[in-house]
Amino acid sequence: MRAVVGLWSALTLFLLMEAVIAQRPPGRKPTRKPQRKPLDRKATPMPGRWPPSPGIPEPQEPTDFPPPIFGPPSIFPDCPRECSCDPSHPSALNCENRNLRKVPVIPARTHYLYLQNNYISEVTAEAFANATELRWVNLANNRIQRVDKEVFAKIPSLIYLYLQKNQLKQVPSELPVGLEQLRLGRNRITRIPPGAFQKMERLVLLDLYSNQLSDSGLGKNTFKGLSHLIQLNLARNVLKKMPAGVPASVIQLFLDRNSIEDIPKDYFESLVHLAFVRLNHNQLSDRGVPKAVFNVSALVDLQLSHNQLASIPLFNAHLEHLHLDHNSIESINATRICPQSPTSDYGDLTLGPKLRYLRLDGNHLSPPLPMDVAMCFRHLHSIVI
Repeated sequence: MRAVVGLWSALTLFLLMEAVIAQRPPGRKPTRKPQRKPLDRKATPMPGRWPPSPGIPEPQEPTDFPPPIFGPPSIFPDCPRECSCDPSHPSALNCENRNLRKVPVIPARTHYLYLQNNYISEVTAEAFANATELRWVNLANNRIQRVDKEVFAKIPSLIYLYLQKNQLKQVPSELPVGLEQLRLGRNRITRIPPGAFQKMERLVLLDLYSNQLSDSGLGKNTFKGLSHLIQLNLARNVLKKMPAGVPASVIQLFLDRNSIEDIPKDYFESLVHLAFVRLNHNQLSDRGVPKAVFNVSALVDLQLSHNQLASIPLFNAHLEHLHLDHNSIESINATRICPQSPTSDYGDLTLGPKLRYLRLDGNHLSPPLPMDVAMCFRHLHSIVI
C-alpha cells in the first residue's frame, strides 16, 4: 500500500512541473556582446581637440605665461586683436596688461603706444615699420633683452621712451635725437658706450636707476652733449666715485645706494643750477667730504642719510632741506654752519641759514639743541632728532 502511495505522489509532482514549464515564454537565444574597436587616436581626435598637423610639433609654452587677452571689437580695421582702440582717442593704442609675448604690428596712425606689463622679450623693427609718427612709447615691466637698432632710428618724433623694469644689458642704440625722457631703470646695464647719448640735446630726464653700472662703465664723456639735462638718476648702482662729466644744466642729481666714499672738492663748482642732491646710503665720512664742497648757492635740498659722517658739513645759507639722519654725529658746531654769528641779531631773519627742515635722528645727539644752534636754525619749521 505504501509503495502505491509513493508512486502516486511522484507522478503528481511530475505533472505539476510540466504545467509550469509549458506556461513560460520561449527563451531567447543568447547573443554575443559586440567587441569595441580600439580607438585610433591619430584618426579620431578627442572632443574639443584637433590632432597636430603632420610634421608640425605641438607648441610648448612656459607654464608661467598666462594666455594672451584679446581686446574688444574695434571700429578700426588696423587695430590689433590683442589691443584696444578707443574711438575717442584714435591716436592711442592700448596693449598693456594683455600677457603679450611680442609686439603687434603698430598702425601708422598711432602716436601713443602702451605696451607695459606684458611678457615681451624682444622689440623688432618689423612691428614698427609703419609707426613713424610715434611720440610716446611705454614698454615698461616686460622681459625685454634685445632691441633692434633700427626700431627707434626711424621714429624721429619720439619724445618719451619708457623701458624700465626689463632685462636689458645695454642702452638701445640709435636713439632719436629728439627724445626728452629716457627711462632705463631696473635693468641689467653694466656699461654705457661712448656716444650712446650723442646729439640728444633735448633730453631733460635720464633715468638709469637700479642697474649694474660701475665706475668703469661710465666714461668722462658719457653724458657729453646733454646740454638740457635736468634730472640724472644713477641711484642703486655700484659706483664708488662721483660720476664724471655731469652736464652743467643738471638740477636734480640722484646717487642714493651706491658705495661712494669721497667727493672731489671742486666737484660741484660747474653745476651752477644744482638744487637737489641725494647721496643717501653711501660710504661718505668726514674724511671723504671736503669742508665747503656743499657750499653751492643754488642748492635747496641735500640728503646725506645713512652714511658715516661725524659732523654737519658746511652748506650754503639758501639750503632749505637737510637730511643727516643715521650718521655718527655727536655734536653740532653752530659757528661752522652759520655764515654770521648766530647771536649777532636775533631779530634779523635775513641772517643765518634758511633751513626749513632738518633731520638728525639716528645719530648720537642729545636733545634739546643748544641755544646758539637753535638760533642758527631760526627758520626751521620741522626738526627730527
